[in-house]
Amino acid sequence: MDQKMLKGVLFDLDGTLLDSAPDFIASLDNLLTKHNQPKLDPEIIRNHVSDGTLKLVSLGFNIKTSDEKCAALREELLDEYETNLLKYGGAFDGIKEMLDSLEEDSIPYGIVTNKPLRFAEPILINEIVFKNCKTLICPDHLNAIKPDPEGILRGCKNLGIHPAECVYVGDHHKDLEAGINAGAEVIACYFGYSLKAGDHGQHILGANHPNDLYELISQF
Repeated sequence: MDQKMLKGVLFDLDGTLLDSAPDFIASLDNLLTKHNQPKLDPEIIRNHVSDGTLKLVSLGFNIKTSDEKCAALREELLDEYETNLLKYGGAFDGIKEMLDSLEEDSIPYGIVTNKPLRFAEPILINEIVFKNCKTLICPDHLNAIKPDPEGILRGCKNLGIHPAECVYVGDHHKDLEAGINAGAEVIACYFGYSLKAGDHGQHILGANHPNDLYELISQF
């Protein structure tokens, strides 16, 4: 990508812009307590937030995600999580400054997340850091979620840019796959919940802290 080709940035939400782990930790703790189950190590929950709520229930209750009980418990977890949105978590330190810098450079941004609109929209409304977000793409808007590129392609369309003019930033291998599948450049967030430095080779740029993101994005 030519240095002057960058015209927009799309981000994943959880583990990339938003540290939602504290809200999920509290929510799963409450659900486990309700069902007289021992609590999980918070670090285990944090490491699996980007894997989805079925995975969290599976870990917490030591059952397979295919177990019919898992689906029912997941609904309970989602209800609990809805009451805890932004209660304990929020934007990662450094995200506000990075987004402000993009705004100063007149580079629009949007969010493409596997988080349902039911949860993502209130977060964008109530977390002032995201006030300039130009588009929000959730599974509710799509036929297929990441790693399918549909969400990123729609996000680019909403920003009025071509995927080759976009960088997609995420903390999960599905994010990187989706960005590559869409024809966008990608940046890995190693400060998030899933990826570790070196997971995807030297050819993919990685941010060890949110403070690194603006400089990495600027390289495009």
